[in-house]
Amino acid sequence: MSVSVDPRSVQPSGDAPNEALRPHAEDAFAHELGALAAQDDRPRPARWKLSPWAVATYLLGGTLPDGTVITPKYVGPRRLVEVAVTTLATDRALLLLGVPGTAKTWVSEHLAAAVSGDSTLLVQGTAGTPEEAIRYGWNYAELLTHGPSRDALVPSPVMRAMADGMTVRVEELTRVPADVQDTLITILSEKTLPVPELGQEVQAVRGFNLIATANDRDRGVNELSSALRRRFNTVVLPLPDSVEAEVDIVARRVGQIGRSLDLPTAPDGIDEIRRVVTVFRELRDGVTSDGRTKVKSPTGTLSTAEAISVVTGGLALAAHFGDGVLRPGDIAAGILGAVVRDPAADRVVWHEYLEAVVRERDGWTDFYRACREVSA
Repeated sequence: MSVSVDPRSVQPSGDAPNEALRPHAEDAFAHELGALAAQDDRPRPARWKLSPWAVATYLLGGTLPDGTVITPKYVGPRRLVEVAVTTLATDRALLLLGVPGTAKTWVSEHLAAAVSGDSTLLVQGTAGTPEEAIRYGWNYAELLTHGPSRDALVPSPVMRAMADGMTVRVEELTRVPADVQDTLITILSEKTLPVPELGQEVQAVRGFNLIATANDRDRGVNELSSALRRRFNTVVLPLPDSVEAEVDIVARRVGQIGRSLDLPTAPDGIDEIRRVVTVFRELRDGVTSDGRTKVKSPTGTLSTAEAISVVTGGLALAAHFGDGVLRPGDIAAGILGAVVRDPAADRVVWHEYLEAVVRERDGWTDFYRACREVSA
């Protein structure tokens, strides 16, 4: 017997009416944004939800006069965040540049949420991103029936941001084809978007700005033209400058992700987090933390974001198939998968690192055995 189900009758379970797996920043941190707005008495640029000072506080964290704790969204140099926020308060667009895993997308999302209260105006850059994704498209049924008109026009996120004075995000700009990239030149310089089919244009209203991200590894894929690059202020987001800083970032994000997935808190997980971070940093830098032993680097990036993924996966293993305590065996397979991207070259790099560094390190015997077991 078959049973048909009307999808409209299926409601999500739980207390929330819509339990999003990953809420947008403005939803996940609505309490903090609301508290900042209520106590923010500093000047705000046109259509900004917060003052530049409050936007920086939202990203970097702090304690408000009423005792509300604002959690850090970005752990890094304060001046970089201040420059990024100040750029958005001018008529210059912002380009966040850095190697993969330096939180470019994360920072851009939270900047848009704090400035405009909406981080969803987004163009995802890929090799197949069409010009319509940045300019506008057409509702072809309406177009064929009534011809070119405002009703037939489908605005892009960029056009909507221009009309409403909002912040729009363009992710992975250097992956976008060069001719599509250049559609941004007029938008960023003249603050207009021509619609020649209608003999009209959309003018950006005050409050409009654009945040783009690009990573250093993509240099040369679709490198930005000098004309387009001049329209941006560039802020380079660095990798964490110390083990402790990176451990702090990983622990915070793993905690947030774990709570959203209802994973139990690992009581002694910080030791394994520090171990993952140490391995990644040494392989990334090509030298051990004490500077005594050079090691080969694998082909992957081994970014902070990948460390977060490895630890989150290990925490899930510990919760569902262990005793809830994060142990070397829970993270070994994740590390192997992150390091060995090229089965031939990277496996040799990993094996040499295990035997030359991990095997000889005090207190790492269990980790060495777990890695050898999954590497066999």
